[in-house]
Amino acid sequence: MQDPLYKEVENAYEVLKEIVIHTPLQYNSRLSAKYRADIYLKREDQQTVRSYKIRGAYYNIFSLQPGQRQKGVVCASAGNHAQGFAYSCSLMQIKGYIFMPQVTPRQKIERVRHFGGDRITIELVGTTYDEAAHVASKFCSDNGMSYVHPFDNLQTISGQGTVGVEILQDLPDAEVVVAPVGGGGLISGISSYLKHVRPDISIIGIDPQGAPKMVEAIKAGYPKILDNIDSFIDGVAVKKAGDLTFELVRQHVDKLIATPEGKVCTTMIELYQNEGLITEPAGALTVAALDQLTGDIRGKKVVCIISGGNNDISRYPEVIDRSLIYEGLKHYFIVEFAQKPGELLRFLQHALGPNDDIVRFEYLKKTNKEFGPALVGIELTNRDDLDGLMQRLRENNIRCINITYDDMLRKYFV
Repeated sequence: MQDPLYKEVENAYEVLKEIVIHTPLQYNSRLSAKYRADIYLKREDQQTVRSYKIRGAYYNIFSLQPGQRQKGVVCASAGNHAQGFAYSCSLMQIKGYIFMPQVTPRQKIERVRHFGGDRITIELVGTTYDEAAHVASKFCSDNGMSYVHPFDNLQTISGQGTVGVEILQDLPDAEVVVAPVGGGGLISGISSYLKHVRPDISIIGIDPQGAPKMVEAIKAGYPKILDNIDSFIDGVAVKKAGDLTFELVRQHVDKLIATPEGKVCTTMIELYQNEGLITEPAGALTVAALDQLTGDIRGKKVVCIISGGNNDISRYPEVIDRSLIYEGLKHYFIVEFAQKPGELLRFLQHALGPNDDIVRFEYLKKTNKEFGPALVGIELTNRDDLDGLMQRLRENNIRCINITYDDMLRKYFV
């Protein structure tokens, strides 16, 4: 199906070139020097809706028969597809119904309302994209409307593939393209197009470590449903890859890896501090993965797709927290203090190192007359300082549990 999809991408490009922004392909000197390669950033965060999703949503709806469009269209989305969908409904003057997970950042919900206006209705259901999609699909069939899939649809994939057309227009000799992987629509579209035009180009897909649905699908040989996912990188937090996108990825993508959420958070901060570039977590995924790709990219012309910039400012404390944890600089402990005078002073004087800092202290509850637990957050200057901290805790018979890497406990207490 390579040639038909290639043609469909070209058709989509002709339709979309008056609708979407041809986003910049920017050379990044800092990253190029760091990785000894020519690193370019494809700035899809500069789209009207701050992500590439407008491409697939618009072309999908455009491809429907006029009568189908007028009946109304439906989608499920964690945010960016919803914005592209809403904007498309507004442009075409049709009614759209959007089902979003209840955990979708408020900033994205407000942006959807901004782009769709009275043309769209938003329903918040479930905690993941997959749960929202289940409700949306039933609503669609019950009301005889058309479902605008965010990734597992030929027209959606073709619309996303127009990112690849622009990449080759701006950098014809690109050697490696690194793309984020959610359900697989973007990487399916660009890889199908690029491999047809430039079979020698290397396509690398990046899954989030907490939701590695495409990595696991390739391992299993079919799109399997993940039992649990980390929804932090909400733009790519999908439990199951698409059936169509899986086949296209298997045909055209050269490499797939999973990158830790904490590394993505560190990269978001670095991109902001160094380039003034505001990305959402999914938007930083490709740059975050470069540390894992040094052997694939050294000496080559590399394009990293910055897929979106819809980040809620209220999420930055969590971004910073996850980054520090990933860097080994922040740790959370449940510490058991004896209920007698001087215990906290003893902890401060004998357990903490000269450069350690208590950044959180929360008394939990008095369980009995002799001991009481407290949540203690400690920030280190150097990750290697943890060994000394743990040694001093043992030497002073201070009982504690490090809950930093226990996601369930940390999320419960922190």
